[in-house]
Amino acid sequence: MKLARRLFCSVLLACVVGSVAAADLDSARPESVGMSSQRLGRFTAEMKSRVDSGELPGFVTMVARKGKVVHFEAAGKRELEGGSPIRKDTIFRIYSMTKPLTGVAMMILFEQGKWRLNDPVSKHIPELADLKVAKVDPASGQVSTVPADHPMTMRELMSHSGGFTYGLFGDTAVDRQYMEQQVLDLSQPMQVMIDKLGKLPLLFQPGERWHYSVAVDVQGYLVEKLSGQSFPDFLQQHVFGPLQMVDTAFYVPPEKMDRFAEFYFRHKDGKTIKHPNVTDYTKPPVFASGGGGLVSTASDYMRFCQMLLNGGVLDGRRILSPLTVNLMRTNMLPEQARTLAPGVGFGLDFAVVEDPVAAGGYFGKGTYSWAGYAGTWFWIDPVYELIVVGMIQQRGDDMLELRGVSYPLIYQAIVEQ
Repeated sequence: MKLARRLFCSVLLACVVGSVAAADLDSARPESVGMSSQRLGRFTAEMKSRVDSGELPGFVTMVARKGKVVHFEAAGKRELEGGSPIRKDTIFRIYSMTKPLTGVAMMILFEQGKWRLNDPVSKHIPELADLKVAKVDPASGQVSTVPADHPMTMRELMSHSGGFTYGLFGDTAVDRQYMEQQVLDLSQPMQVMIDKLGKLPLLFQPGERWHYSVAVDVQGYLVEKLSGQSFPDFLQQHVFGPLQMVDTAFYVPPEKMDRFAEFYFRHKDGKTIKHPNVTDYTKPPVFASGGGGLVSTASDYMRFCQMLLNGGVLDGRRILSPLTVNLMRTNMLPEQARTLAPGVGFGLDFAVVEDPVAAGGYFGKGTYSWAGYAGTWFWIDPVYELIVVGMIQQRGDDMLELRGVSYPLIYQAIVEQ
């Protein structure tokens, strides 16, 4: 009986190891895809130097070109207090890198004919009909409202140009109302957020400009309404499962907690300390945030990105049509406000480079990307067939310069186009 049990466990272990290995993308020497090992080493050296100097607790980075992983590095600590090392399978809070995954879920439903870009959002969420727009008296600061000049469209919702805000990152009268009303109270169901948004004014007229907002949390709610499934179940069935994203979820189960990185920030005195008031990831959330609720690994997120670069398919499993992927990375911003930064527009839940030189050089036209509050970042370059995924757990506003440095350090390693 003991022998039989051992044999069963050995077979089970082999199956588990096999399934995890099957999720690995092919790797290759950089030279085989037109990159220089020596030059790519500059990126590795830069990342490790920041760990050695104490600027960064740890990192995992991946680079793929032409469908092959040519760089996969990890260094530093998963948590500083106990000294546990970071590993390539460390799990990270990806925060706003959840947004592109929510966008893909929405586009799966788009392909099913559940919604259209020019639909009024209120067609699918009646609570958001007849929204008003805030008007602030510059002398008194008093807020009044005027009618919206047209109903917010799904296109505007998915490009952050609908008039919503976040509350967290602004100091307008409308932002203060968002905070007072606790619009993003993750201890309450999504419906509570929708009910609150229906009673609050928009920051500006729909379609007027780009402004970062709760729009992708609204999209998570829409996935549930349009599919009839819970948002986590929909993502698992239609995205995570088919792509073998085995560690991507809205919480970290007990057996994986020893792979979950701590979250830090740099105090004004220069010390790196644990970030206060972090979300509890030990159990499934009440509110599965489409704007920032997921955890993932570098490998999982690379598989998601490779699917997109492949035109919606990975390992024979098609998630989206290539036409849909192209639509997602098409600038959707209004003519009067086409950019959110020099050379950069915004598609359907991605930032999109329209003018590489204005954006800072190097990027292929149509490169799409986003980043997360805890320091994670990625970009997908369809011209150079390049994907970069960076995972750290240090507050993003402390680490913007690191992302900027990563661009030249990666692109200078391309020696053959």
